[in-house]
Amino acid sequence: MRIPPKDWYRQRSVGDGITWIDEPHIQEFYRCNIWHVRGRDRDLMVDSGMGVVSLREWVPLVSERPLDAVASHTHFDHIGCHHEFPCRLCHEAEADILATPSRRATLADPYVTDDIFDALPDVAYQSTTYAVTSAPATRLLADGDVIDLGDRRFEVIHTPGHSPGGIALWEAQTGILISGDIVYDGPLIEDTYHSDAADYVASMRRLLRLPVRIVHGGHFPSFSGARLTELITTWLRDKDL
Repeated sequence: MRIPPKDWYRQRSVGDGITWIDEPHIQEFYRCNIWHVRGRDRDLMVDSGMGVVSLREWVPLVSERPLDAVASHTHFDHIGCHHEFPCRLCHEAEADILATPSRRATLADPYVTDDIFDALPDVAYQSTTYAVTSAPATRLLADGDVIDLGDRRFEVIHTPGHSPGGIALWEAQTGILISGDIVYDGPLIEDTYHSDAADYVASMRRLLRLPVRIVHGGHFPSFSGARLTELITTWLRDKDL
């Protein structure tokens, strides 16, 4: 079964001026959440999916206004369409991967096979030759930096552990945390080639201290701040920490 490009992406409003975009024909575990945030002066997009179908061409929402395309980290399922956007932001620790994204560095090896799809797109695509396109960052991010949309301000929280340059975005005014892959309500990946166990613990403890109202993670549906506390405390307890 081949899915036409116009039906490849799905869009759902989650409130607070945020739209949840994803690729429903990729299996849920591998399916990245793309978060689009409307701002007064410009918009924000966190992650860009796998890149097998053009995001800018088939989701007009992301090309209507000036937009900052942020990479929560540089694994293949999160940065596939970053090259389509003129303003590309990522943490300095993974800028080299965004600029020169090899299959190994982005985890396309070993994960990208036809088996991660429930259906394939009706475009020129082969899993065996899949590769992320180079998208050098136009702004490097560091812990404490702010992404200013005019009426909304998101603080960059460096969350290494899953990967060295992982970040979350924190909007203190609303209690919104866009967490990337450091934490979501599903099986966490802690054993990639550049994961770090001690960093993971420190990042989780840091997020636990935030007065979070809602979390929009890198995978699986959004969840409450209370659920975040439950997830992290259980995760730490299971590690005897």
